Amino acid sequence: MAANFIEEVKHPFKKYFDELEIGETLVTHKRTVTDADIVNFANVSWDHFYAHTDATALDGTPFTQRVAHGYFVLSAAAGLFVDAAKGPVMLNYGLEECRFTKPVYPGMTIGVRLTVKEKIAQEKRDDEDYTKGIVKWLVDVYDETGETVAIATILTMVKMKANQ
Repeated sequence: MAANFIEEVKHPFKKYFDELEIGETLVTHKRTVTDADIVNFANVSWDHFYAHTDATALDGTPFTQRVAHGYFVLSAAAGLFVDAAKGPVMLNYGLEECRFTKPVYPGMTIGVRLTVKEKIAQEKRDDEDYTKGIVKWLVDVYDETGETVAIATILTMVKMKANQ
C-alpha cells in the first residue's frame, strides 16, 4: 500500500533570490476585518478621516458604512503574506502602483495572492558581505467574493543563494 505524502510548499520569503520564479504565487489564509481594526488603526495612525470614524457623515459619499483605511487593508495583507522568521528576505524596500479598488467594511474577509512579478539583481557593494537583488511582488488583496479590493507592487531586498 502506497503512503500518502503531502508536499510542503516552501514559503516564498524562505527562498533566495535565485530560487524565486516569475509568476510564482502564494495564496494566503484569510482574515475578517472588524470595527476594532478600524478604530485601532485610526488611533495608531492618527488618521481620523470621517469615512473611517463617523458613520453619520457618509451621505453623498461612495460608502454605505464606516470603511477600513486603505493602508490598514494593505498592512493587514502584509500580515497575511509575511513569514516572520529570519530568512533570505531582508527588508521591505518600497511600494509602487498602489490602488484601493473597493471599500472594505467591517465583517468582510480578505485574503492575498502574492506573485513574483520581477527580479532585479544588484551588484555587491564593497561594504557588504552578501549579494542581493530586489524582488517586485504583485499584492492582490481580495474579498470573500474573490473581487480585488486593493492592488499594489511591493519591493523586497532578498539575498542571493551564494550567501548561504
